[in-house]
Amino acid sequence: MPAYASQSDIENRFPDELILLAGDETDGSLDAGRVASALGDASTEIRAILKARYGSGDLERLDADSLDILKVYAIDIGLYRIALSFSRSNDQIKERYDAAIKRLEAIAQGKGGLSFETSGGGPSSGDDEDLTSPNEVLIDVPDRVFTRNRLRGL
Repeated sequence: MPAYASQSDIENRFPDELILLAGDETDGSLDAGRVASALGDASTEIRAILKARYGSGDLERLDADSLDILKVYAIDIGLYRIALSFSRSNDQIKERYDAAIKRLEAIAQGKGGLSFETSGGGPSSGDDEDLTSPNEVLIDVPDRVFTRNRLRGL
């Protein structure tokens, strides 16, 4: 599975922090390999937390809104991992990391949720059929043969 965020996503959201955290001290160039590795690890960590509630198939069917919020969490987790790998962590980055982990754990515990694309490939149409949760048990049984009305002869 691809990473939920890329280096360009971090550059768009936190350009100064990325240069401060992942820039080489001699020439200021970014270590793109280390950034990509941190973002890949962040995405793996996100999937590991969410698998408490969602299966792999569910995580592959996430819609754009869910992917956008996971991108925010991946950026916060990725920046923390980048900061650790370069020994440049600070309290603000640690707080954002902790907040992202808490929100992901809350989603995994059912205190929030993610939305999914329908099997047809488009976004959910809002029909009652599409309103099932990923872990909901669905039962389809035939009509009852012996009901009160049928036994009374009505």
